[in-house]
Amino acid sequence: MARSKEELLAKLAEDVVEMDDEDIVEVAQEYVDAGYPAIEGMLDGLVKGMSKAGELFDAEEYFVTDVLLCSDAMYAGIDILKPHLPKDNSGKTAPKAVIGVVEGDTHDIGKNLVKILMDTNGFEMYDLGRDVPLEKFVDKAEEVGADIIAMSTLMTTTMGGMKTVIDMLNERGIRDKYKVMVGGSPISKKFADEIGADIYTANAVEAAAAAKAAVGR
Repeated sequence: MARSKEELLAKLAEDVVEMDDEDIVEVAQEYVDAGYPAIEGMLDGLVKGMSKAGELFDAEEYFVTDVLLCSDAMYAGIDILKPHLPKDNSGKTAPKAVIGVVEGDTHDIGKNLVKILMDTNGFEMYDLGRDVPLEKFVDKAEEVGADIIAMSTLMTTTMGGMKTVIDMLNERGIRDKYKVMVGGSPISKKFADEIGADIYTANAVEAAAAAKAAVGR
């Protein structure tokens, strides 16, 4: 008997928590074969499971190695779901975005999800990775002619790096060339406004939509 969407979402989340990178492939395939929305599979299944893994880590029930194995399972699921995300077929020249986790922070799961969703929404993505030296955001944006500079962090201690990047843009006289997008759990609309960012959203789906709107797509 076929499993319901809710059952499959719960199983996707469970497989992430249980670090089962083999079963999750089968469950994700069953999910897409049933015609359920891939984006919901990511957010309500995989990301939900990863959030639970993060809670277990914070409670000192999981270690760093456990969280890494959980993320391996999550990405195995993403590999199945990603081709089924709706794509932008507008035919316009792809806007470009530089994305990365600011210097001092190595948490990149949220950044990776935003990258995937922006990619499927028609952006040409330049992923700088995690723990990115602040000047690299500016240099790479200049090198590739980016439209958006997207920065994320999950740590309050590295939030100030986002303002530093915007200050660099101002100092070079190129601030108006870019839309600056910031995000991550400690980031708020108030903080984004205070540092002069252009785009702030609370989750990855909103980030992709806001990025499209910012470049007139």
